[in-house]
Amino acid sequence: ESASLQLKQLYQRFRGAEVEPPAVFGESRDYNVDLIPKFLMSEGKLVRILTHLRVTRYLDFMLVDGCYVLKGKSISKVPASASEALASNLMGFFQKRKCKKFFTYCDEYKRDDPSTWKGFDLTRTTMREIFKYFDLSDDTIDFVGHATALYSNDEYIDRPALETVNRVRLYMDSFARWGTSPFIYPLYGLGELPQAFARLSAVCGGTYMLDKPVD
Repeated sequence: ESASLQLKQLYQRFRGAEVEPPAVFGESRDYNVDLIPKFLMSEGKLVRILTHLRVTRYLDFMLVDGCYVLKGKSISKVPASASEALASNLMGFFQKRKCKKFFTYCDEYKRDDPSTWKGFDLTRTTMREIFKYFDLSDDTIDFVGHATALYSNDEYIDRPALETVNRVRLYMDSFARWGTSPFIYPLYGLGELPQAFARLSAVCGGTYMLDKPVD
């Protein structure tokens, strides 16, 4: 799943071994196309593991420029600053204030400090009840659920709210790390991840074999 193909390899895989990419596309090695692209949250578990194991010594990352969502028939940028938030058409003015209060609640919530709960036990209270408490509209709920909590459907609304609050906090923490986007990506594609572990293994005296089953 983490294969990163150069342009020639990409053509050979999908067009046949004898097909060469057009010269107008430039050098094959200038391309790194991931078969299954996956963004990394900059404060997510994988990045923490990479940092803890010091695998990042062998990796270069780039920050994803921005996040966009489809609303109706138009594509809108997820705000990355106060000015962008004020100009955004993703929600109305009064909803922006209510949404800010919700995000503040998520940021301040501590599971071991009941004073931050606002009377809710998030292991039992559903997200539907939380949204109702903060008086969020359907458009704002869509924004929170799909643009920040990154759910692909609305089933989360009737589940305990703790999971969603944690996902929103992860998005906010990742966003705050760099200020423009919560996502980072290996500069030369996801194929760099196993290569970096292989380099670390070699430095530590390990032996590894490529293209072999685990058993």
